[in-house]
Amino acid sequence: MAGSFRIRQSYREDVDQVLAVAEHLDTVNLPHDRQVIEGILDRSEKSFNGEVSGSDLEFVFVLEDLAQKRIIGTSMIYAQHGTKRAPHIFFRVENDERYSVTLDRYFVHRTLRIGYNYNGPTEIGGLILLPQYRRNVHALGKALSYVRFLFMRMHRPVFRNHVISELLPPLEADGTSKLWEALGRRFTGLTYQEADRLSKDNKEFINALFPDDPIHTELLPDDVQAIIGQVGEETRAVEKMLRRIGFDYAEQIDPFDGGPHFIANTDEITIVKDAAEVEVRGENAGERRWAIIGVETPGVRPAFRATGALVTVQSGAVGMSEDVRNRLGVEVGQKVWLSFG
Repeated sequence: MAGSFRIRQSYREDVDQVLAVAEHLDTVNLPHDRQVIEGILDRSEKSFNGEVSGSDLEFVFVLEDLAQKRIIGTSMIYAQHGTKRAPHIFFRVENDERYSVTLDRYFVHRTLRIGYNYNGPTEIGGLILLPQYRRNVHALGKALSYVRFLFMRMHRPVFRNHVISELLPPLEADGTSKLWEALGRRFTGLTYQEADRLSKDNKEFINALFPDDPIHTELLPDDVQAIIGQVGEETRAVEKMLRRIGFDYAEQIDPFDGGPHFIANTDEITIVKDAAEVEVRGENAGERRWAIIGVETPGVRPAFRATGALVTVQSGAVGMSEDVRNRLGVEVGQKVWLSFG
């Protein structure tokens, strides 16, 4: 696929194009709902502008096809997911070991226990790329994902010491969750979609209605047990990428759909750990390697720009083509942030 692509910070006026992208996945983080998207983009613009701080920081990045003048993907960072006002809620996946001396029988029962985190980690989410741009030579999905970690390094004090990612599990054709039908719906009387949307802004009903005692998964149907902690087919590439850069399964799942939570120490994520600020040079001879490159220029619109590209590195400087420099809006001699994927 030929083309020129750039990632940048989002703005309120991106609402129509971001809404069109959101239609392809319609998740709780980025639902196909104009009013919600308007609110998300408003918070994002304020976050990039420094008008909010702490747990209110939410950053939305958009990927542009510059030739088509079109937004083709998104990704997001929540600076803190889990506060006293809105805790991070999950099921701990635990083992209950039992042994009978009389029968000489030993069992390990898998259980789910509701958990709450009031001082939560940074969360990544909202990763969507239009289908026709997936699996291409430009590694657009990788760039759209990695840009979040590069941005964390550029603004390290803003983010928490751990990063969490909630991956989508296998869902039914209509988007519902077998786990929710077997558990959550029985405790709340809500459909999966109703609970998922409500939990975005109001989690009180979970604390009030879900049991505190562990739930033995043997009591669930076999097909429900089979999906606990499993990653959906379309999300396996994301799981592989997360594991490659330092994430591991947290032994936690989403209480709504059973999707697994992956977690990493922020400073041990390879993109964060290996990121460096380097000087830009023109393209030069040497081995070309793919990297995610970002730059932030206050007073310029957009202030934050990034792209994935093949570059060379010599003596602490990065050599890049004129096309890459144009995409980033930088000149030879300027500084950029870079990390290899």
